[in-house]
Amino acid sequence: MAGRSRVLSTIIAVIGAVMIVAGAVTYYMVHDQLKAANITVADDADFLAGDRVDGPFSAFAQAGIIDKHALAATGGKTYAELAQDDPLRQTAMSASFLRASLFTSVVAFGVATMAMGVGLCLLLTGIALRGVGRPQEVAVPVRSTGPDTA
Repeated sequence: MAGRSRVLSTIIAVIGAVMIVAGAVTYYMVHDQLKAANITVADDADFLAGDRVDGPFSAFAQAGIIDKHALAATGGKTYAELAQDDPLRQTAMSASFLRASLFTSVVAFGVATMAMGVGLCLLLTGIALRGVGRPQEVAVPVRSTGPDTA
């Protein structure tokens, strides 16, 4: 029984370590790709104005200001509300695509962070379970049958 729990705890710990690494690599890759795009949060954004878009909060801020600018350009109408022959429909479509891309990166950051958190929990669980299957040393009291006559 102890051997099986030791193997299981090792498997859980390894899966946790793999998830931590996979989450960290994903987080870095998304960060790196956003950074390479050289996007700066617009100066009139609600928060992080002027910040470089390379993380989840700056991506979220830029997505919000893109929506604000697109609605201002289209008179408050979304892509679906504009007539098919309206030249502003292209502007609305481009803004919608950019927002969706930025929101996708926000979700990717979140999933990567969650993977690292779950991985850490699995790693710690695996480490903790290694001690459960180990035989414990038990001190057995020695009974004396009478006075010690040594």
